[in-house]
Amino acid sequence: MAQKATRGTSPEGIHPTYMYKVVLLGSTSVGKSSLAYRYVKNDFKESLPTVGCSFFTQTLNLEVATIKFEIWDTAGQEKYQSVCHLYYRGAQAALLVYDLTKKETLTRAKLWLRELEKEFLPDEIVIALVGNKTDLAAEREVTTEEGEEFARTKGLLFSETSAKSNHQVSHTFMAIAQELLQREQAKASAPPLAGMAAITLGESRERTGCC
Repeated sequence: MAQKATRGTSPEGIHPTYMYKVVLLGSTSVGKSSLAYRYVKNDFKESLPTVGCSFFTQTLNLEVATIKFEIWDTAGQEKYQSVCHLYYRGAQAALLVYDLTKKETLTRAKLWLRELEKEFLPDEIVIALVGNKTDLAAEREVTTEEGEEFARTKGLLFSETSAKSNHQVSHTFMAIAQELLQREQAKASAPPLAGMAAITLGESRERTGCC
């Protein structure tokens, strides 16, 4: 069960503040760390090897709310797979990142989606499929249409980015923020079930794995 987003109020007390945990998942060298670094620091580094997990924060001041992202960048190496579920537990959003010049990384992203589907109910987490490295278009192995079609069939957000050229990076995180806010508004406007106590459905679901 994903933890609920932390809600507070802005310093002015005018609109709410939400804190969301966002995880980046995908094979090694697809550019997860570079995407996070570009988004938070507005800079690019060619090689940012991740050992276990890296952590970034970013704040968005929107008209209707302030959003604080806690961005967890997980290592893509196989040796870290057994502990990655500890990093994405409690997340409200996930970016499944693949390298559009390496088709096998899209296959790996699909496997990550299966892992998330074991851990979360559909309304517990916002998931975006992200094809990175559009700056290497001449080496593309995954078409835009292929990525879009898979995302559509699974109900995922979709974008293609380049951490190097800063193409669509902020747009991707903004789309996640907007989807999270829409879900908050939908929950706030949902009528309570008459005569029934609130039940946390996710906690009664059977788990897989040891933790």
